[in-house]
Amino acid sequence: MYQRFQLSQTDAQQIIDHLAKKLNEGNHGAAVAVTDPQGELIAFIRTDDCPLPSIRNAMNKAYTAAREKTESGNIGQASRDDNFPITNFGDLRYTGWGGGVPVFRQGQVVGAVGVSGLPEEEDIKLARSAAALFS
Repeated sequence: MYQRFQLSQTDAQQIIDHLAKKLNEGNHGAAVAVTDPQGELIAFIRTDDCPLPSIRNAMNKAYTAAREKTESGNIGQASRDDNFPITNFGDLRYTGWGGGVPVFRQGQVVGAVGVSGLPEEEDIKLARSAAALFS
């Protein structure tokens, strides 16, 4: 038998609150998704002026990070380096864009956060800052 950790709804809300504050301070429109370790949605926010495609992109970034236990951008880079299409994962929710970051606790993935709507480097920076709240 083994023990597994998972982000709670309260934990997910802390991530949402943390990122909503940062986005609102900068007047940035973006989407933020927080998932469980399987990549299923726990919490979500879309700030004002968020580009509509960013809604699904944030969810997919978090999904990919949780499922693969690595940042979504790493999946994209590996796909390019190895000439391995992301569609070969067999799940259209996988994405290779940066901004999805797994959240770890005692070496286990307990969830993930995905940010979309800003330049990719900004999405990554924000997602990493949120993941660091629990890692």
